[in-house]
Amino acid sequence: MRFKKKIVLLVGPTAVGKSRIAIELAKRINAEIISCDSMQVYKELNIASDKVPKSIRKRIPHYLIDVVSVSKNYNVSDYRKQAIKAIENIHDRGKLPLVVGGSGLYMKVLLDGIFEDGRSDTKVRKRLYALAEKYGKKYLYRRLLRVDSKAAVKIHPHDLRRIVRALEVYETTKKPISQQQKNTESLYKDYDIKLFGLDIDRGKLYAKINQRVDEMFNKGLVEEIKKVLNKKLSLTARKIIGIQEIRDFLSGKFSREEALELIKRNTRRYAKRQLIWFRKEKRISWIKIKEKQKPVLVAKEIISLLN
Repeated sequence: MRFKKKIVLLVGPTAVGKSRIAIELAKRINAEIISCDSMQVYKELNIASDKVPKSIRKRIPHYLIDVVSVSKNYNVSDYRKQAIKAIENIHDRGKLPLVVGGSGLYMKVLLDGIFEDGRSDTKVRKRLYALAEKYGKKYLYRRLLRVDSKAAVKIHPHDLRRIVRALEVYETTKKPISQQQKNTESLYKDYDIKLFGLDIDRGKLYAKINQRVDEMFNKGLVEEIKKVLNKKLSLTARKIIGIQEIRDFLSGKFSREEALELIKRNTRRYAKRQLIWFRKEKRISWIKIKEKQKPVLVAKEIISLLN
C-alpha cells in the first residue's frame, strides 16, 4: 500500500481562536500554514480580515494571504489551484501543511474538488428558461428527473438556476452532470487528511466577536475601508463584512456607532452560518475549547489525536 502524505486542517467560526492555536500547533508538528479564508486573500484588507502579524508570518510561513487586490475577482477554483501548489511545495521541503480558516466552501472545494465544465450554451439556456416561464419549474424538473435522476434528487424542485444548469450541461455534453461531477479530484485519494473543527460556547463566541470588532475599529478599520473604497471593488470583495456598513457610515446613512453595531451583528450571523456549514461536514473531529483554555493546550490536544 502506497504511503500517503499528511495534511492537517483546522477550521471553525470567526473569532474562535484558530490562528493562535494554529501557530502553537505549527511549532510542534513542523508545519507551515495555508490560509483557508476568503477575506485574507486581499492585499489591502489587514484589519478587516484580522491577518496574522507579519512578524509571526516571518517565523512560520503562511500561504494564500495577500494574493490579489480588492479590484480582482477571486474564486474557489483559484483558491484550490494555489492551495494544492502550496501543499506540494510544503511537502517537498519536508514540512507538514496545516490548512487553517473559516471558509467552509474553500475547505470543501479543496478536499473534494470542483466540477469545472467550461461548456455553456447561451441559446440552450435561454430556451430552457423560456420553457420554465411557459410551463413552470416543475416541467423542467421532471425533464431533469428523466435524464439525470441522481442530480435531480440533490436539487430542490424550485431551484431553477441549478435545474437549468444541469439540463444545459446534459444537452451540450450529452452526459449527465452527476456523472461528470464524480470525476472531480478528491485530495483524499492521495493524502492522509486530518480534519479538526474548533467549537466554543455560543455566548462566549459572540462576546469574542463583539470584542474583536471593537478592536478593529480602534486599530483603524474605518480608515482602511475608506482607502479601499477609492478602488473599483470586485464582485467578491464587495461581499466582505465591513465594506457596505462603513460605506454607509461615510455617506452619512449611519452613525459610527450604528456601523459598529451592524458589523458586530453581521459578523455574528456569519459565524452562525459557518457553524451550520461545518456541522454538516461529518468528517470533522470537533475540539471543544474550555473556559480560559490556553491555545497551547488546545494544540496539544489536537496533536494527541493526529496519530
